[in-house]
Amino acid sequence: MEIKNVLITGATGNVGKGLLKKLKGVDNIKIYAAGRNISKTKKIIDEDKINYVRLDFKDESTYKSALKDIDTVFLMRPPAISKVKKYIYPFLVKMKEANVNQVVFLSLQGGDKNIVVPHYKIERYIENLDIPYTFLRPSFFMQNLSTTHLKEIKEDNEIFIPAGQGKTNFIDVRDIAEVAKKVILEENHLEKGYELTGPDNLDYYQIAEIMSGILNKEIKYKNPSIFQFFKQKRSEGYSIMNIFVMIGLYSVTKFGFAAKKTEELKNILDREPISFDQFVRDIKEIWL
Repeated sequence: MEIKNVLITGATGNVGKGLLKKLKGVDNIKIYAAGRNISKTKKIIDEDKINYVRLDFKDESTYKSALKDIDTVFLMRPPAISKVKKYIYPFLVKMKEANVNQVVFLSLQGGDKNIVVPHYKIERYIENLDIPYTFLRPSFFMQNLSTTHLKEIKEDNEIFIPAGQGKTNFIDVRDIAEVAKKVILEENHLEKGYELTGPDNLDYYQIAEIMSGILNKEIKYKNPSIFQFFKQKRSEGYSIMNIFVMIGLYSVTKFGFAAKKTEELKNILDREPISFDQFVRDIKEIWL
């Protein structure tokens, strides 16, 4: 059986690490976990029987060695990188030169139409370069509440997001990783884009209510203004561009455009997506 070499970018993140664990042990897969610092990446991932390579999107000298003999690339845009023409496009060019057989790009719901988000530019450039692709376009990550918004929920018992009363479709990253595994292992997913969603559309008042019941403590949804949100995130050290991207995404929710559900995840995995209730129950200790 021919070995397929898979490079996983964002290997220390929720989706990347989940994909790595799902691919580990598959007979014909050789995994390469990419990171800016190999020793730190090894420490965070803490998995044996995988390979580690240095890849820094801001250092083009790392591209060639990271892509050596790679068949498939799982590509995730680092949240801190907003200048995709400067830091992602050159990597895509090297990917084309390296004759990569498939790029699985972690985009977002509406990433093929929303020209404001950087994912749109990356999708178009991949198509323009004629790299065989599979685009995964998930809805909002449930895990944003256990990572980006962990501190405010755990310490302040509040959700500080400028999304108004708009409903959001939430997806568990474990489901995204499972889909990514299938599109890498199977042969019928090239030149396709999948809009991946969870089972429920919920507003943040409902999210707070569900979490309050399961965590047995009151969680409040604060619904700040955009200015209040911007000010808070700057005080937490987020870059201006990164905050603008977040505001853009939450504005999509606020105006009612983030509540779309599809059957694509269910069709690919042949099961129902993980529910928000189940997600909270599985890791509830993290907020306590």
